[in-house]
Amino acid sequence: MPLIWRLFLQNLLLSLAFWVSYGPDAELRQNMSVKFKEYKGLNLPNCADEVLEFWKKEAIFRKSIELRESAPPFVFFEGPPSANGMPGIHHVMGRTIKDIFCRFKTQKGFLVDRKAGWDTHGLPIELGVEKELGITKEDIGVSISVEQYNEACRSAVMRYTDAWNKLTERSGYWVDMEDPYVTYKPKYMESVWWLLKQIYEKGLIYKGYTIQPYSPKAGTGLSSHELNQPGTYQDVTDTTVVAQFKAISGTLPEALKGFKDLYFLAWTTTPWTLPSNTALTVGSKIEYAVVTTFNQYTFDPITVVLAQALVAKQFSGKYHQVTSLEALAEFDAAEKSIPYFVQRSVSGADLVGARYEQLMTYALPHDNPQDAFRVIAGDFVTTEDGTGIVHTAPTFGADDAKVAKEATPEVPPMLVKDQEGNLVPLVDLQGRFRPELGTLAGKFVKNEYYPDGEAPEKSVDVEIAIQLKIENKAFKVEKYVHSYPNCWRTDKPILYYPLDSWFIKVTAFRDRMFALNQEINWKPKATGEGRFGNWLANANDWNLSRSRFWGIPLPIWRSEDGKETKCIGSVEELKKEMALSIKAGFLTHDIFEGFVPGDMSEANYAQIDLHKSHVDQIILVSDTGQAMHRESDLIDVWFDSGSMPYAQWHYPFEHKEKVDQTWRKADFIAEGVDQTRGWFYTLHAIATMIYDDVAYKNVVSNGLVLDKNGQKMSKRLGNAVDPFKTLDTYGPDATRWYMISNANPWDNLKFDLDGIAEVRNKFFGTLYNTYSFFVLYANLDGFHDQEPDVPMGDRPEIDRWVLSELHSLIEKVDQAYSVYEPTKAARLISDFVQEHLSNWFVRLSRRRYWKGSYGPDKISAYQTLYRCLVTVAQLGAPIAPFFMDRLYRDLTSDSAGQWPISVHLTDFPVANPQMIDVSLERKMNKAQTISSLVLSLRQKEKIKVRQPLQKIMIPVLDQLQRADIEAVSDLIKHEVNVKEIEIISDDSGILVKQIKPDFKKLGPRFGPDMKVVAGQIMGFGPQEIKTLEQTGSIAIKINGKNGTLSLEDVVITSQDIEGWLVANAEGLTVALDVTITPDLKREGICRELVNRIQNLRKDSGYDVTDRIEIQVQEAPELTLAVAQYGAYIEQETLADQIKLVPQIEEGLEVAFDGITTKLSINKC
Repeated sequence: MPLIWRLFLQNLLLSLAFWVSYGPDAELRQNMSVKFKEYKGLNLPNCADEVLEFWKKEAIFRKSIELRESAPPFVFFEGPPSANGMPGIHHVMGRTIKDIFCRFKTQKGFLVDRKAGWDTHGLPIELGVEKELGITKEDIGVSISVEQYNEACRSAVMRYTDAWNKLTERSGYWVDMEDPYVTYKPKYMESVWWLLKQIYEKGLIYKGYTIQPYSPKAGTGLSSHELNQPGTYQDVTDTTVVAQFKAISGTLPEALKGFKDLYFLAWTTTPWTLPSNTALTVGSKIEYAVVTTFNQYTFDPITVVLAQALVAKQFSGKYHQVTSLEALAEFDAAEKSIPYFVQRSVSGADLVGARYEQLMTYALPHDNPQDAFRVIAGDFVTTEDGTGIVHTAPTFGADDAKVAKEATPEVPPMLVKDQEGNLVPLVDLQGRFRPELGTLAGKFVKNEYYPDGEAPEKSVDVEIAIQLKIENKAFKVEKYVHSYPNCWRTDKPILYYPLDSWFIKVTAFRDRMFALNQEINWKPKATGEGRFGNWLANANDWNLSRSRFWGIPLPIWRSEDGKETKCIGSVEELKKEMALSIKAGFLTHDIFEGFVPGDMSEANYAQIDLHKSHVDQIILVSDTGQAMHRESDLIDVWFDSGSMPYAQWHYPFEHKEKVDQTWRKADFIAEGVDQTRGWFYTLHAIATMIYDDVAYKNVVSNGLVLDKNGQKMSKRLGNAVDPFKTLDTYGPDATRWYMISNANPWDNLKFDLDGIAEVRNKFFGTLYNTYSFFVLYANLDGFHDQEPDVPMGDRPEIDRWVLSELHSLIEKVDQAYSVYEPTKAARLISDFVQEHLSNWFVRLSRRRYWKGSYGPDKISAYQTLYRCLVTVAQLGAPIAPFFMDRLYRDLTSDSAGQWPISVHLTDFPVANPQMIDVSLERKMNKAQTISSLVLSLRQKEKIKVRQPLQKIMIPVLDQLQRADIEAVSDLIKHEVNVKEIEIISDDSGILVKQIKPDFKKLGPRFGPDMKVVAGQIMGFGPQEIKTLEQTGSIAIKINGKNGTLSLEDVVITSQDIEGWLVANAEGLTVALDVTITPDLKREGICRELVNRIQNLRKDSGYDVTDRIEIQVQEAPELTLAVAQYGAYIEQETLADQIKLVPQIEEGLEVAFDGITTKLSINKC
């Protein structure tokens, strides 16, 4: 039997089988099936609102948890926000990142409990309350009681809970908001006390008097990790002074005793510390110069000592060097340039022990003043800047305090006695000079500490500089830009200040923290190894104390002599200690008398309050019978949040087994990059101390959300984006998809509302249009997903290709989510929807939907597109939870219970390797690439796609490439509207290729070697270009070392040929013949005519199956074209007849290709 007849019979039998299976006519199918829902337009905000109502009504979040009750857990920790301020757009980003992986892991079959939390203590709340009440820290306990103040804090802390809950709900973040952990609740606080006791019993908590970062505006010390929050160090312009300290000649080394009026020069960027100077520090191994010159302000003759290496720097500008002392005698103060003469040098070691006159004589150190004002040695002194002599004020610098203490005899700090007899610095805790400083008394040492609008024109630094100038004690005064730390909450400068504080001895276990960090999967890796790893390697002891009122009190009681200490780890233990104190007569009653130990009910714990105003009433008794008072400090609020893995469950008093076995270690956490020195650090430190283990296995460190110009958002700059308005305007799905697809979560995002609009239109618009196309024809034909699947072997190649791409997509997206790379997942899905599904599959298959009978080919088309849409909904659900649920439900709602009611209750799709045809994907990728190149050349030459062209020419590298292109040549010809494809050998010489470096790619890869690599690329010939295109890489030598160059590092182009245009991409080159012959011109005219007729059909309201008659008004070129291609026009437009007539009165006027005519159509 001839082949053509065999094929005919096979098709006939297959069609008959489908007829038997699916019924005799489309009308019956339409009556039997439920139609897919159709929409009049894409409205993402409305979609989100409707889906949210559905979630609430059906309790979808709860069901997603219940569905996995017996599944293995995936542990997620929610970093607690503070609800005393409104959320910002960056919180939408943070919540989206958390939500994506929790949804994904739920789809992957894990039990993902998500417990919300609120961070309710600390400076943000306290400072806000003080501002509201119009008080300062000094008023607390005076004009307002601590208890009243704490009640105000308690009221304020949850003020914006509704706004946060609304944002959480509107952004689609699924987390249990009904039972959150709250850090001010007694159960949480008790767990924190238990943790502190464990650390105390390990000998890791101690008390020390040290120089620490201190915030006068906040009224408390800060830990080193708080000081290293992003943005704390800011460039400031300060007045700096090189001060002249007059040496006492009798104490100088032998080499300097002959000099009169000898001064040591020391530079400072903090002139306000000069009244507290008690030493000058030199480097023992540094060589110092003795220089005679004149003071530039008083013009008095002076001889100064400074590092030899810094002479040129300090004597630049208005100074000039002379070669003799005699030359100095000729100096006149009226001259613009001051002479200086270098007399000799002396070693730093020789200077040690020399004494000098006190610079500013406001006060003397209370203890051992005879040991002050002398030169000492220090290893930290350098000659990089300044004078090589360091002004040393032990009260205001950790290095200063250390070097002073190590000196023999010890150099005393500048401490004086206050009215109560306590030794205090010359600057009080509010940042003001004490009364000892005469005219400077009461002035803030930083102008930023004054209330708004009250700062004086001259800061104390300027006043001191002026005073020193007048007294011939200033060698140089100038403005200087340097980096200075600010308080992370008040945004005001900090001071380094002597404080009595409790510390956690981080230095004892930081090596272990560093080692454990190697086990954590950081995204990005560079943050874990770099920023976080380096921080751990050099971590200082943790200042746990906070001199505040609203927070968790330090549970340590001490005797008055400081020799006996008790650390309390539970309420039950505290009650036992109170009973002993009552016996000893220090307490009259148990203040938690009604509390029943062991009763874990909320009602029992509601009876107690562990805050400062209550527990400070408790006096305990020591083992030797002494009264013990609680240490007045609170603990660092970062310890609060770092305790959440345990305290959220009231561990170990409740849920001990649950926490020990599972919930003490998160599988995943995510917060902003600023948390590397905050929450990420405290979680890690506490877990290391308590469990010698990590607190989290995977962490995504989010970048910043900046404005579209890359500036930090703030209300002050007017560039902050309202998250609620954004969600209302664009919907949460477009907002989330934009944020995730635009940049990796760990990169900074330049947030632009236009970008959300683009995502809405391009991605969601394309997906919506694809769905709309599907339902239009599926409803007409009565398609529903109840029919048996058409076997893969019986499906057309285009169906098998897109299903192969779909299963490859499942594989890649699953992998991307699994390694915490949501941006990659979003881009893969977006590319599939826009490039493969819509722009290729649907466009090339559309005739199959609106033409022909309801047979195997059409059903295959429906099933293929249906499967792609359902799978895309499942793959995209973690990122766009609302729209994807709507899409999924619209596709599956009539499935008679075969599908779960929500996409979020489905399992994540599993790729079927048997569905993946790598060869077919490769061929179709070439078809897409070649088509894209040809279409870009058409656009460049302004030749419309409807205008046929004769030929494209493609050079190939090998037989595989030739075979691939030949296999899809008909598809390419149809897609780009050309008559023929000529495949030629790459080395035929017809097309000459050129290569040049892509410097944007080479720079980051090769750095300083970029020029060497670029030079090699410019020397490449045809063979090297061929190797690169064939293999994707080529070996090169870089300064004698082996290296590899990839195809992405270069730009390969081809020279145009006369009459042809040439383009390159992805290792393919295409040459397009742009000559338009008369015959091609006529065919193009007919294609344009078909387009106008189809538009007229649509505008006339005709059904897609209606047949028509066409009349066309004659025009010279048009008449010839219709005569030649009339049959083609009739076939494309479902016309029974097309007539050319001399005149049409009522027709539609159309114009194209220089032709103006009229059209008229009528239904047959």
